[in-house]
Amino acid sequence: MFRTHDMTATLRTLATLGLLCLTCRAAVLTAAEPVIVSGRLHHLRSGETREWEEFPRDAEGTRLELGFAATVNETEGTLELRQQDVRRNWKVSLNDRSLGELTIDENDLILQLPIPSGTLQAGDNRLVIECAAKPDEPADDVRVGEVSVWAQSINQRRREAGLEIAVTDADTGRLLPSRITITTADGALYPVAAEPADRTAVRAGCVYTADGRAILQLPAGRYVVYVGRGFEYSLVRQEFSISEDERRELNLTLRRVVPTDGYIACDTHVHSRTHSGHGDATVEERMITLAGEGIELPIATDHNVQIDHRPYAERLGLLDWFTPVIGNEVTTKRGHFNIFPIDPGAALPDHTVENWAEAFDEIEATPGVQVVILNHARDIHSGTRPFGPKLYNAVVAEQLAGWPLRMNAMEVINSGATQTETLQLLQDWMGLLNRGYRVTPIGSSDSHDVNRYIVGQGRTYIRGDDTNPGGIDAAAAARSLVQGRVLVSYGLIAELTVSGEYTSGDLVPPVDGELNVSVRVLGPDWVTPQRLMLYANGELIREAMIFSDRAESRVPGVQFEQTWSLERPDFDLFLTAIVVGDGIDAAFWRTAKPYQPTSPHWLPQTLGCSGAVFVDADGDGQWTAARSYAEQIIRDSDGALPDVFAGLSGRDSAVAAHVAHLLRLSRIDLDSADITALAAEADPPIRAGIDRYREAWRQNQVAQFE
Repeated sequence: MFRTHDMTATLRTLATLGLLCLTCRAAVLTAAEPVIVSGRLHHLRSGETREWEEFPRDAEGTRLELGFAATVNETEGTLELRQQDVRRNWKVSLNDRSLGELTIDENDLILQLPIPSGTLQAGDNRLVIECAAKPDEPADDVRVGEVSVWAQSINQRRREAGLEIAVTDADTGRLLPSRITITTADGALYPVAAEPADRTAVRAGCVYTADGRAILQLPAGRYVVYVGRGFEYSLVRQEFSISEDERRELNLTLRRVVPTDGYIACDTHVHSRTHSGHGDATVEERMITLAGEGIELPIATDHNVQIDHRPYAERLGLLDWFTPVIGNEVTTKRGHFNIFPIDPGAALPDHTVENWAEAFDEIEATPGVQVVILNHARDIHSGTRPFGPKLYNAVVAEQLAGWPLRMNAMEVINSGATQTETLQLLQDWMGLLNRGYRVTPIGSSDSHDVNRYIVGQGRTYIRGDDTNPGGIDAAAAARSLVQGRVLVSYGLIAELTVSGEYTSGDLVPPVDGELNVSVRVLGPDWVTPQRLMLYANGELIREAMIFSDRAESRVPGVQFEQTWSLERPDFDLFLTAIVVGDGIDAAFWRTAKPYQPTSPHWLPQTLGCSGAVFVDADGDGQWTAARSYAEQIIRDSDGALPDVFAGLSGRDSAVAAHVAHLLRLSRIDLDSADITALAAEADPPIRAGIDRYREAWRQNQVAQFE
């Protein structure tokens, strides 16, 4: 039953339940009208701590028990309820008979469970919802309620009315693979049936169609339908009501609005339940969802297998829409790495190796492989958090166990495993660049599902020929990616251009006078950008707030444009632009909560990032990293601390952090009186860099005892 610390609230809750039971005692289960078991949502919690700040401090209880009156059901009926934010297993039973479980899905959705004939009793009935998670699992705050019991079976409920939808391209008239989202009037995903079954991928309130057509079957009522095709396309929203036995048609059009010509839409992290063994998307459903989200270069990265998606896409007639690539998520106990492209028939790399050196040896020996991506570096898998403070100092990209960092790319946004701190992985990536590692930033989805985590929501745009999505040169695209010629998107894009022509991955030669930097923020009008930031060597140097102005004169898909003039730098550096925007709470493209949260506080955000543009300030024809400058300062000083700080004059905090690291490696105490006095006289960026390294090193030491 409900447990609460407030006796008044307890009495109020019990009184409410009594009224519900009293109302239900007069109810007779009929096909036309349901028995209302609960008319509101209830907050339950498994575990002792609050999962998210959006929930009240105290839950109503750890289980929900609702009494209601009904008549015996001679045929199968339906239990219908609303659930929100479910991450653990919650069991549902009626009169001590299991009906099933809540769907593990954070979305706001309607769940329908069958009530076998004879389950309902004449008179009093008891519905119980309780968590089945293990005691040591993290807490789960959920909302569940708005419960009703129907005499009809689920199939009967869903076939009261019909809605035929056709989705076409506004410019070409061609039918478009797309995503259809159906919600109640107040935003909950509502389950529907869809035909043809072999041309659709269906989950509660979500239908992907392989060819732009779907026939939906659903109960009579009021709904909202959304139709879209991922990040590059417009979104149609339409409210409608439908009556019992009514059949309606909706002919809707989408337009490609985000100008990504010359860039290939790639999701480097794609799974199916068929080949990874978890999640809910079959490989056939995955093909349909990829086409429906507009991904042009999907990489098959099931765990420790190498799957060719081409035969599945071909059987579904989808090879015009994307070019499948064979990859592998090499899943070791010490980290996960996505690799591609892989030659057909190539032997699997050994994922049982115990360290990164052996893992990279195995990966690099795999025929065809060009791209090696470090996945979700801040998440714990098999007890290892690769970029956690126990193993890694992110400020200077130091691997404390001596593991080699031989990847050439890393995920900076994984939309299926987002971070509590939105920019954390971006800071880690910029730290690698400062160390001198040429690592490309990657956006991906890591989707194993049809709708819980949306495929292609996080994605990477690779500079290349995208005119024929079904005929992309995967090897050429991989080379372009390794060269850093990318844009990362999670609902937005920050397209950075330096000196009018140099973009991600390029080397900018010396300029006379100021350095001209321009950024375009790209995105559909259903995503709202808020803040644009420009970084140099990982330090924020410029920013602009974006105030939404939906004027019709704006170029479609271009949300904002900004130009800055920078003083000619005295030393080499890299520039990158990052844009953040509002998160999306609506069901059509909901931005997910963190996979492994580090705090109950979380701000939903969308994100876009350019690749790095490298500035050759000294004119030697190459880019020099902050680490190399730091090493030169140490060599030139010959160990004399005043000379070290003299050499840091005019440098940035990235160089200062690496100097601090090198001094510590030389067994110099960074808290000594000499260092403290010299740092106090140094420029603010120098002090900031030293302090940032000292704090990161302190965290490294603390982590060794945790």
